Amino acid sequence: MSTLALVGNILAVLGSLVFATAALGLVRFPDTYTRLSAVGTAGGLGIILIITGVVLYDPSPTGFILLLLIIGLQLSTSSIGSIAIGRSAYLTGSPLVRPHFNELDQEPSEASPNTESENG
Repeated sequence: MSTLALVGNILAVLGSLVFATAALGLVRFPDTYTRLSAVGTAGGLGIILIITGVVLYDPSPTGFILLLLIIGLQLSTSSIGSIAIGRSAYLTGSPLVRPHFNELDQEPSEASPNTESENG
């Protein structure tokens, strides 16, 4: 097995792992916006890793040209699609799950119980 084929296999497996973690995120994340983050990442990064792995596994000049075209189109359509889905979720009033603890909601004196005078 050549070095390019080995690197191609590794990239294809990494791309598959990105898709697997995105699928896990779809099940585990609480709201539309965090699920959208998982899907957008998988669409952008996962498919690029898999296609790059395939091209490196069986290299050809045409394959490299197609790889560059696929990367450009995938990055643009993935981000535009994520923005469109997020905007439609916001406009239709999809609920946003609030975090359980937000440090920014506290006063500065409440946020850090150890002040200079106490450590003194």
